[in-house]
Amino acid sequence: MEWETVIGLEIHAQLATKSKIFSGASTAYGAPPNTQACAVDLGFPGVLPVLNKQAVRMAVIFGMAIEAEIAPYSVFARKNYFYPDLPKGYQISQFELPIVGNGHLDIQVNGVSKRIGVTRAHLEEDAGKSLHEDFHGLTGIDLNRAGTPLLEIVSEPDMRSAKEAVAYMKKLHELVRYLKICDGNMQEGSFRCDANVSVRPKGQQEFGTRAEIKNINSFKFVEKAINFEVERQIDILENGGQIVQETRLYDADKDETRSMRSKEEANDYRYFPDPDLLPVIVEESLKQEIKAELPELPEAKKQRFKDQYQQDEETASQLTATMEMADYYERVVKNANCEAKLCTSWVTGTLLGALNKAGLEISDSPIEAERLAGLLQRIADNTISGKIAKQVFEEMWQGNAGADEIIEAKGLKQITDTGAIEVIIDKIIADNPAQVEQYLSGKDKVFGFFVGQVMKATQGKANPGEVNKMLKDKLK
Repeated sequence: MEWETVIGLEIHAQLATKSKIFSGASTAYGAPPNTQACAVDLGFPGVLPVLNKQAVRMAVIFGMAIEAEIAPYSVFARKNYFYPDLPKGYQISQFELPIVGNGHLDIQVNGVSKRIGVTRAHLEEDAGKSLHEDFHGLTGIDLNRAGTPLLEIVSEPDMRSAKEAVAYMKKLHELVRYLKICDGNMQEGSFRCDANVSVRPKGQQEFGTRAEIKNINSFKFVEKAINFEVERQIDILENGGQIVQETRLYDADKDETRSMRSKEEANDYRYFPDPDLLPVIVEESLKQEIKAELPELPEAKKQRFKDQYQQDEETASQLTATMEMADYYERVVKNANCEAKLCTSWVTGTLLGALNKAGLEISDSPIEAERLAGLLQRIADNTISGKIAKQVFEEMWQGNAGADEIIEAKGLKQITDTGAIEVIIDKIIADNPAQVEQYLSGKDKVFGFFVGQVMKATQGKANPGEVNKMLKDKLK
């Protein structure tokens, strides 16, 4: 039997506010355990939550970026369950009336575009964290994350493969970082994913029974977890079994999912409106204000790069993958005063190659955009050759000097004096009569030998264009 996979993702993006969603406690990462959980976060008697306006604004920004419905009226509810890292015994979330309604994201897999629906995005507070290591068989509880603002983004079950799920997750990750509403740090838990996975016979309209894989924190693990779960479900069904609706965990070490608990339904959580919080009213004036302030979004920026800088799809995608990368590239183009093609070649080739080798992000580049632009200017005006430029780049990578300073100090200026080059060429031709005879008899590849000898004699400083032109004239 041929099977079809059905996938929906629930992605939790930690909003980049300085304080928590219902208190003034800090959201800074890395503090000692239980030092950033105040009385409001812990639900002490007599305290009241106060909604963080910036969290609401960020939710609206996201909704407008995915062309979603923004609810003029939304409500916070209490989601009741008992777990050691949830001190109040309930989580404040949004249920029936979320702040963001139907929207969409477009993805590309193997050159094919597909639109993925976003069902909703709602605001909620994070729970604490259970720690299972170094406690001699016991569990430690760190409540620093309790009350941290989250935007839970729920997709439609529109994805049909693990690759589509990863493409959607990457697109969402790119978007929240562009919007500066989430830092996207998956290692710190700022961006994590729950995957709902089911299979059904090809052609069947009804969905199969789904399993939810919780808290996957990397793109690679999302793909691996979904692929394992699909195979597990198909094996069960083909052997006459039934899929149990449950929550599962992905074990990266064993590359498998394993059962965690039976899957709860909404009524298990006994949702009811939080009596301590007023409804959220989003006025039209706020929506218009945010719409006017929205940055250029990834897809629009990519299309502009293709049009403005004559880039292909792959290069434009690479240069607009993050806001930092796009900004760096455009600063190089602005300051280099040369063809965008040269800037593109050096940023995507030499610079990114060096960054990848060093394990650095573009924001940590040892060479600022303006210094790289200075180097490219000297290539464009023939002060140095491309080969010499690689030497200058290495010097710039190791220190703070600019291209001009290095070129002057090292005596790297290109030899453009045709008279000086002609003397060198005449001597090389005179010293190599056998190679001259070979070239004149039709062995064109020997021409490269002469170019190499001239460049060697000038320590790579001769202008390659002049060398080629003069050699062709001399070897007639």
